[in-house]
Amino acid sequence: MAHKAICMLRRTFLSTPLAAAATRLRAAAPGIRLGYDTYSLRAWRWKAMEHLEFCAAQKLDTIQISSLNDFESLEAAHLEKVRRRAAELGVTIDAGTGCICPSAKAYRASLGDPSEHLGKALRVAKAVGASSVRCYLGDLADRLGPVPIEKHIENTVKVFRGARSVALETGVKIAVENHSGDLQAWELKMLIEEAGKDYVGACLDTGNPIWCAEHPEVTMEVLAPLTVTTHIRDTALFEHERGCAAHWTAVGEGSVDFARIVSLHRERCPQASMQLEIITGRPPRIVPFLEDEFWKAFPKARAGEFARFVELVKKGRPLMKPMIIADVPGERPPAYAEALKVQQKLDLERSLEYCRKSLDTGIRWRS
Repeated sequence: MAHKAICMLRRTFLSTPLAAAATRLRAAAPGIRLGYDTYSLRAWRWKAMEHLEFCAAQKLDTIQISSLNDFESLEAAHLEKVRRRAAELGVTIDAGTGCICPSAKAYRASLGDPSEHLGKALRVAKAVGASSVRCYLGDLADRLGPVPIEKHIENTVKVFRGARSVALETGVKIAVENHSGDLQAWELKMLIEEAGKDYVGACLDTGNPIWCAEHPEVTMEVLAPLTVTTHIRDTALFEHERGCAAHWTAVGEGSVDFARIVSLHRERCPQASMQLEIITGRPPRIVPFLEDEFWKAFPKARAGEFARFVELVKKGRPLMKPMIIADVPGERPPAYAEALKVQQKLDLERSLEYCRKSLDTGIRWRS
């Protein structure tokens, strides 16, 4: 009798306007678009069309083609071919280039005027149907060189302003990344606001904050409202006599609480694609925050944010799973290079599966 009553109540609820409204809300709030950054499979040396086919085979929603070199050609006919194929496969594209700060060590003089180069990347992005172009200022070394970081920020803002008209004309947003220790989240936020939020946003990376002694959740909290695309990866953190050591891992195998990361993503930047940039195969790296020299690079770091990072380190542990360490400078035996290729694909696939099956992302396997 009780079971019959419950069934009747359920049928009654499902026929009410409230139930219909709940159904509409679920339909209007699709899951986060899941994809990957092409750098994840760098050892394969694929071009855009090969990445698109792999993306479709993995039933992904999106991809970040993070370098202009990932295209076979920048001729209009080829870019149109890429755009059409992505549309056929139902895959959205985020585009990208590299360092655009002329005073940074990573900037290549062969690129010419940085604003013109960025304008070129914006036009390529427009041609392939992308709505953003990822780029970055520099890396940790630029915080300790003869040029102060404030000057690098000023120079980057000038580059962005020089490309503003192209960004507005194409409707493509510049997405500046927190890259390899170059900027803490509050600094990148300041840079974006100084340049102009109407045409500049963030490419939010969850792996790079570690080199700034910054908790990835802090990065999400500060930058998510400005974020248009992402780089998502995990890190195993553990205490070291000089501070801590950090080891990039497949998602779900490190110290970062990705349930919290995804919750922040859904709440604060749901429109931004979740592009996995999986970088495994490298040895752990020391973050020497117990040494005075480290803080010369971050004299304005915020104590409360650093305390959260230390808490994360103390909860962490070394990676206790097998990994081939071969993604390092210098010559490698051919067998190492082949093993690295296999590992890159496996780690990306495992990370994608973890995001879909273990996180409340709203992402489901595409049919």
